[in-house]
Amino acid sequence: MAKIEGRDAIRAALAKKRVGIAGAGGLGSNCAAALARAGVGSLVIADFDTVSRDNLDRQYFFLDQVGMAKVDALAANLARIDPGIRIETARIRLDADSAVALYSGCDVIVEAFDEAAAKSMLIEAVLSRLPGVPVVAASGLAGWGASDSIYVRRCGDLVVVGDEDREVSPNLPPVAPRVGVVANFQANEALELLLGPMDGDDR
Repeated sequence: MAKIEGRDAIRAALAKKRVGIAGAGGLGSNCAAALARAGVGSLVIADFDTVSRDNLDRQYFFLDQVGMAKVDALAANLARIDPGIRIETARIRLDADSAVALYSGCDVIVEAFDEAAAKSMLIEAVLSRLPGVPVVAASGLAGWGASDSIYVRRCGDLVVVGDEDREVSPNLPPVAPRVGVVANFQANEALELLLGPMDGDDR
């Protein structure tokens, strides 16, 4: 991939890209906001849920959006960041077939589910049925602190962000800073997949 240099050239390149986001909760909503601010031109976002008060401590929603479909609330918030962004939403619980149909044509797909089974379903469906489309997944983001435990593991078209250990539990809830760190790591990895590595990065 040729190097892209300069802010305007970078944003022009990103404006042509299409990123799928599976889940609009703590990871998906914050990752989407980061990608919108970076200049990604098109986002395809799926989630079946509605915004609740309990979501507001870590997700990119606001009090007056409680009760709205997450995909609709997030689309409205992203449009305030960049009115020109193209947003396609699907208020559905994804399965393998609907995920492949919805995200066909995306340059990168971000996995942002809460449940392990849903994560595995999406990763397996994309890697087997959309060859060449990378997936940026997350595993291990619960709690707080231990910032240096978060890392990125790259394996072909699969990228995993997190510590791959700290799963959410009653005593280890998802908390905004650590969720946000992982979501922004995912956005950063998506940008590298879209733009190629920075100058001086030999990976």
